[in-house]
Amino acid sequence: MPELPEVETIRRTLKRLVLNKKIQSVSVFWPKMIKKPEVMEQFIDALVGQSIIDINRRGKFLVFYTETYALVSHLRMEGRYTLYQGEDPVEKHTHVIFHFTDGTELRYKDVRKFGTMHLFKKGDEFTSLPLSQLGPEPLDETFDKVEFAQKLAKTTRNIKSTLLDQTVVVGLGNIYVDEALFKARIHPERSSQSLTSEEIHVLYEKIIETLTEAVDKGGSTVRTYVNSQGEMGMFQLEHYVYGRKGEDCKLCQTPLIRTVVGGRGTVYCPACQKI
Repeated sequence: MPELPEVETIRRTLKRLVLNKKIQSVSVFWPKMIKKPEVMEQFIDALVGQSIIDINRRGKFLVFYTETYALVSHLRMEGRYTLYQGEDPVEKHTHVIFHFTDGTELRYKDVRKFGTMHLFKKGDEFTSLPLSQLGPEPLDETFDKVEFAQKLAKTTRNIKSTLLDQTVVVGLGNIYVDEALFKARIHPERSSQSLTSEEIHVLYEKIIETLTEAVDKGGSTVRTYVNSQGEMGMFQLEHYVYGRKGEDCKLCQTPLIRTVVGGRGTVYCPACQKI
């Protein structure tokens, strides 16, 4: 699933490609993807004649803004937006097409059909699910270290599961939780409550550092991820632990271990991240 750096990269790419394009029509081939409004025709009718005037991000969600509406889109595991010319053949697994008046089309493809789209009147997108219960943005001033420490102190969950909780802090998934915990030298199975003030300070800084570096590198290309121009991210070349099971730790040369924490595959260094 694309995490914050990948979604931010897609957002920046899409802004270059589709900003100020006017929607002439919308084709929906998999109505279950449209979660709000419940009637697909209302979704289509609302967007016809609207122009994309901005694209923002909230956690792992893209938010397309028109003059009147906010379209909240989650890519889930395999979702991908790509700009095409109208005469280009429609590829398999294309489920939604936004046809623009200039003859281009923004197509949403999703092999697993897990992606979702919610359409709100502009201004209502943050008062309802899926955005209303999200925690602070880790690359924003809303990510307060004191509040972060308070949240960790209130839960006995392991630190990996806590960081994956999007109400604690948004945008972190399996890749960047593993990487941030390694950089902070914290074992993923440590109880959140057991972390000292100094460990929390270091973890807070490493979350920000890791995500900032990943955004700068265009995210991590793992399995199928590319941006909306088909370009790979490069941060996977910087990974210390994720995807490196059995390889030597880059810092101490101890073989990395893979385990399962909170139902998620997890790689860590047993020497650098002692329980």
